[in-house]
Amino acid sequence: MSRREIREQIFKMLFQTEFYDEEEIEEQMQLFMQELEEADEGKRAYLEQKLWDIYHRREEIDAAVNEKATGWKTNRMAKVDLALIRLAVYEIKYEEDIPTGVAINEAVELAKIYSSDGAPSFVNGVLAKLV
Repeated sequence: MSRREIREQIFKMLFQTEFYDEEEIEEQMQLFMQELEEADEGKRAYLEQKLWDIYHRREEIDAAVNEKATGWKTNRMAKVDLALIRLAVYEIKYEEDIPTGVAINEAVELAKIYSSDGAPSFVNGVLAKLV
């Protein structure tokens, strides 16, 4: 599983967290992990750890986004776009081995696949204001 594929799986799990109560998320994560046939235990542990890190920092991440995203607070953003932005902000702020440009580019590329036509430029604009 490549870094891009890992990032995509984390995005999918992060998106799913928007639809469950906190006490249900662990069970949903386990169900999601069962579907990842090609991921070994190390990659599964990495996916799970990174998702929990992002999930527990979402208020801090959202505050940073809300400070910079004029006219678009996180509570008004499409859930797909918000999940992509949270993932990219986490990578920019907390993962030193991921260059800022890579985090932004990957979020934009995933927006092209999973969101609306205007989402890539929206995601890019929000992330650009943060950096």
